[in-house]
Amino acid sequence: MKNLKKVLSLVLLLSVVLTMVSGCGSKGDGDTAKEAAGTEANTDKDSGGVSEKSTKIKWAVWDIALTTYYQPLIDAYTAKNPDVEIEMVDLGSQDYMTALATQLAGKDTDFDVVLVKDMPGYSNLVSKNVLETVDTSSMDLSVYSGVAEQILVNDKLYALPFRSDFWVLFYNKDIFDAAGVAYPANDMTLEQYDQLARAVTKTDLGNEIYGSHYHVWRSTVQLFGVLDGKNTIVDGNYDFLKPYYEMVLAEQKDGTCQDYATLKTSNLHYSAAFAQGNVAMLNMGTWFIPTLIDKIKSGEFSDIKNWGLVKYPHPEGVEAGTTLGTITTIAVTAASKNKEIAADFMKFVGGPEGAEVIAETGTFPAIKTDAVLTAISGLEGFPSDAESLEALKTVKTYLEMPLHEKSAEIETVLNDGHDYIMTETKTIEEGITYMNEEVSKILK
Repeated sequence: MKNLKKVLSLVLLLSVVLTMVSGCGSKGDGDTAKEAAGTEANTDKDSGGVSEKSTKIKWAVWDIALTTYYQPLIDAYTAKNPDVEIEMVDLGSQDYMTALATQLAGKDTDFDVVLVKDMPGYSNLVSKNVLETVDTSSMDLSVYSGVAEQILVNDKLYALPFRSDFWVLFYNKDIFDAAGVAYPANDMTLEQYDQLARAVTKTDLGNEIYGSHYHVWRSTVQLFGVLDGKNTIVDGNYDFLKPYYEMVLAEQKDGTCQDYATLKTSNLHYSAAFAQGNVAMLNMGTWFIPTLIDKIKSGEFSDIKNWGLVKYPHPEGVEAGTTLGTITTIAVTAASKNKEIAADFMKFVGGPEGAEVIAETGTFPAIKTDAVLTAISGLEGFPSDAESLEALKTVKTYLEMPLHEKSAEIETVLNDGHDYIMTETKTIEEGITYMNEEVSKILK
């Protein structure tokens, strides 16, 4: 009996062993392949799907949280180029150009593409040889309305404009309707603009209507003088500014515009001045458009609802649609290890496709195609009249501050000279003499 039990135990043990061995070898080739495929899929999932094959480029920007067009640009580009990954690095807004220059000066910088905030910063980076030249052999630079040619350094371009706001004339339709005066026109000389401002002005105490408004920036007066293309703000001689200061000071004396000293003392913002509903015309940049639309929509600007745009008024003999502007540029770094892809992204952002993406967010790109203008004018709250749409079409845009290595120092002198003249601390002649002498010292 004991022997029989031993035999049965051995048979049972052998059966268990055979079952285990059989189970280990039961997977066929298909099962093995599935397991291998599953491991590979998990690897791809963990690494982002294409990271093993993708190229990552780093893009230096500022204010990611406050800027609406960064991510849409990336999404649009990577949709067409799924093997490219773009990482934004926020260097902050206040000291962006200083931080960027410091980063690019280091030998270990890993930025491929950078935004350049202003012309002094652009000039500085070019002089440090940290930006790659742009291959323009297959590009039509005329789409930038003359701006690209203004940032050439020794006939070479080191960045592409991708954002550009320009000056237009905002006006309050209700004021013109109440006065029975025709609205401003898209082709208006400065003399006609001055006459129109005077035609709607009211100086009754407590019931004032100001035909024009000039914010305290020097640009609101001085920029009129460079629209003919014969003078620039960095030449060192400012005699050409005299007739424009004469016009504005005469308007100020007659109550056609608000007093400069009062505006400066009260710190009244141009948007608040226009929002009060008693300013007929305001010369200002297109950056004011989305702000005006939003604040009217929210009810904050309740005293102005019917407004329009026309092209910037111009001196006699200057083509309508000639204006001044500011630009933001995008560049490839000289240190980039992915220059071909970085250049492709730069040209996308600064090209027609990128322009349409930017416009869809309500921001003005550097290129103003019909599709771009349609997107901007299609914003809810934008004036519906044809003249306001036409106002967005420019023929020539001069930079507010041209490319110059001493531009920051020149700016300081021009601001001081403007303040002296507008507060009548100095006469127009004395203020211009001050600017001529001080800027000449800087240039020497």
